[in-house]
Amino acid sequence: VVTSDNVEESLKAVFQFVKDKEQLLQDLRSQIEETKKTIAEKQHERDYWLEYKNVGSKIHAERISSLEKDIVDVKYELERTEEYYREALKVVRQENQKLFDRHMKLLSEKALKNAVGYLDKDCRREIEENEWLKEEVKIYRKEERDLKASVQLLEEENTSLVAKLIDIKLQHLRV
Repeated sequence: VVTSDNVEESLKAVFQFVKDKEQLLQDLRSQIEETKKTIAEKQHERDYWLEYKNVGSKIHAERISSLEKDIVDVKYELERTEEYYREALKVVRQENQKLFDRHMKLLSEKALKNAVGYLDKDCRREIEENEWLKEEVKIYRKEERDLKASVQLLEEENTSLVAKLIDIKLQHLRV
């Protein structure tokens, strides 16, 4: 015997079952919509990368090869500039050495003239015995050392200036 309560419960169970199935169906529809949206996004992304593969990558490859060529050109210019400044430094050192040698020659000639100008027979003996000549020699030797030191400082300064100039040139070439 089936009572009306049993029928009601059965109907409620069926109604709940149908309601759950409708909810499940609605959830599945929303998941399908999300999946379609994701598929469309992925399709768009795939189309973008296919376009890049066919067109964009060629543009970038050309740009890369152009930049590599520029790097080679900059390296070549750097080597040329470096060689130029190396030669310029060599010339400056030679010129400094020539000036120093000429100055030392002039100083020794002047010292000789000064010494000879004061000499007579009595003075020669007196000079040989006198201490001042030894002091003059010490002074001229000191001047010689000072000149050599100043020439060395000038060469070092020139070297540092050339190095700075090369560094600046490198920075400009990199830019």
